[in-house]
Amino acid sequence: MSANIHIQVEPFDVSEEIEALTREAPQATGAVATFTGYVRGDDGLSALTLEHYSGMTEREIQRIAAEAEKRWPLLGITIIHRVGRLKVGEAIVLVAVAASHRAAAFQACEFLMDYLKTRAPFWKEEERGGRTSWVDAKSSDDSQAERWKKS
Repeated sequence: MSANIHIQVEPFDVSEEIEALTREAPQATGAVATFTGYVRGDDGLSALTLEHYSGMTEREIQRIAAEAEKRWPLLGITIIHRVGRLKVGEAIVLVAVAASHRAAAFQACEFLMDYLKTRAPFWKEEERGGRTSWVDAKSSDDSQAERWKKS
């Protein structure tokens, strides 16, 4: 199995992506766990611009997906991350994981999202009240990802 990874400007349809993911192994798929992240308009945020290095970003996400495949018995992974200028309410990211059982699907989906937040090379610029500023990495995201490290 290889993960289906897309970095794109265009919006995505969650239902279509889940249907495509489950088409891979319909007889074995017993669970699909998904996470969809949206631009939220807290503290006066009006838009978010995401940038990446083409090629580098995809390779890192593929490494993260390969790690999930080693840890859990998965049937499929879809990761879509949007770039460009996104307004409040627009979807930014989709992580969808298919497995035979729910525990593997839930855990792998959470693992993938934690590592996307901390290891995938994206840069975010926020727009608030006509001003822009780059978003710093959050220590809380790093703490969340730490729990997945093997001892």
